[in-house]
Amino acid sequence: MTFYTVDYFQKRKKQLEEIFNIIKPDLQELADYFSPRSVNFIARNARRPLVKNRKIIDSTPLIALRNFSSGMMSGATSPTNRWFKTSFDNVNLANDYYLKTWCHKQEELTRQILYGSNFYQILPEVYKQLGVFGFSAVGLEADYDNIVNFKVLPIGSYYYAKNSKGRIDTFCRVYMESAKNLVQNYPNIDDIEILEASKNNPQKLYEVMHFVEENKFYKPKRFLSKYAKYVSVVILNNKSEFLSVKGFDKFPYVVFESGFSSDIDYPQDSPGINALADVKQLMTMVKEYAKAVKKIVCPTYKGPATLKNKKLADIPGAYIEEDENGRGISPVYEVNPRILELKQEKDELKNAIKEHFYNDLFAMILSTATRGRTATEVNELKEEKMVLLSPLLEQIHSALRQILNWVYDEELRTGILEAPKKQYQNRDLNIEFVSSLAQAQKIANISSIERFTTFVSNIANSIDPVLKSKLNTENIIEDYASYANINPNHMISKTEMDKVRQELNTQTNQQVQMQTLKEGSQIIQNMGGIDSYGSDLLARFGVV
Repeated sequence: MTFYTVDYFQKRKKQLEEIFNIIKPDLQELADYFSPRSVNFIARNARRPLVKNRKIIDSTPLIALRNFSSGMMSGATSPTNRWFKTSFDNVNLANDYYLKTWCHKQEELTRQILYGSNFYQILPEVYKQLGVFGFSAVGLEADYDNIVNFKVLPIGSYYYAKNSKGRIDTFCRVYMESAKNLVQNYPNIDDIEILEASKNNPQKLYEVMHFVEENKFYKPKRFLSKYAKYVSVVILNNKSEFLSVKGFDKFPYVVFESGFSSDIDYPQDSPGINALADVKQLMTMVKEYAKAVKKIVCPTYKGPATLKNKKLADIPGAYIEEDENGRGISPVYEVNPRILELKQEKDELKNAIKEHFYNDLFAMILSTATRGRTATEVNELKEEKMVLLSPLLEQIHSALRQILNWVYDEELRTGILEAPKKQYQNRDLNIEFVSSLAQAQKIANISSIERFTTFVSNIANSIDPVLKSKLNTENIIEDYASYANINPNHMISKTEMDKVRQELNTQTNQQVQMQTLKEGSQIIQNMGGIDSYGSDLLARFGVV
């Protein structure tokens, strides 16, 4: 692809870097108080020794962040639960058993692929970065062994930009790569220094830039790489040649964001950003609380010079004798700090920090059980908290949807998934999230169905039985199963249901006919007398 030059991408990198540098101090401050080792603003320091914790003197922000990551992991993307399902646009799966079965097969294959890859290993770090900084980037790679591979990138090692619709279409990553890996990944490399290093010092690191953006020469009906939707280049720092030039039809990076804005590239809101003021205040209060305790336990003493070298004993009952004038040791000043009030205020700050990270939602039952609240109150509180979590959860679902669509494309490309029938191939794959957190958002729908059917049944039983026909029970069952995330294999198709209904109608009609014949035979018997039976009576009346 000779349409682009190295200078062009170096200039684009500087432009993105200038924008990122505006928020860089804020990101560093967030890292200092929540996750000191999660940022990497300088690529060549990627493998530096661990950064010391200098500002965190209370573990509350670390615990709140850990609980947030664990809660999102288990609530939104638990590897042990069915947290997504697929369908196609404008197709009612209830009426199409083939497509329902195909979608279920695709879901199970995707779950196996994700479970066999490193997807669930990188998610906890993604949620931590998202909770603190408001964004987290994941690199998507095709893998020969596991179909897909994922890389979570350190904050500060990349920059990105959005188009007019608010979609990320430009991504620049700067990282360090060893000479050995460079030679393996780019067999056509001809840099003498790197070739020599790969033999003599294979772990020597070199700075590399990966840049992806929309291809200015994109042509939809051309299948050559240089006309693909996105151009992807790899450049060795301070070199004038490309290590690699490729084209992609799918963007190879997914960015999780805590908020959406089409005008601002980086999110301005996150649990960490909102909790930062409380965390700073907590750290100050912890210091003041320690000072207050110290003044009680180890106050400053005064006494005569003759007792200067005497030591206060820690043994109960020990004492220091007075001098010849009767003077002894005593505190310089008496303090009475309000320890309980300080502790209460400190605890309130800790709870506020945990609430910013939705810890109270993730541990709702545990945190309310000791307060004597009923199950109904707990459920109402959950629904109330879910309203607060919903915007963030929708942003997470948006990023997860991109990953699942990318995996689906890889399934078709590699041939491990049979393509659907021709009439469905031009339709987009719909992804619906059915995790425990997503289901919590749908509880209101399930409750409304139950209340409505109960109301109609009650009024029909007490006033007019015909009113039961107002309920389209088959559609109600389908909707309930969808909201409750019931496995499609646990329900029969509409075609099978029609067969069952037809068989039941046939059996009912036969029973009615048999009952009619029986009643008719009894009438005839009564009319003809005790000695008249069946065929005799029919013959008498000219029926046979």
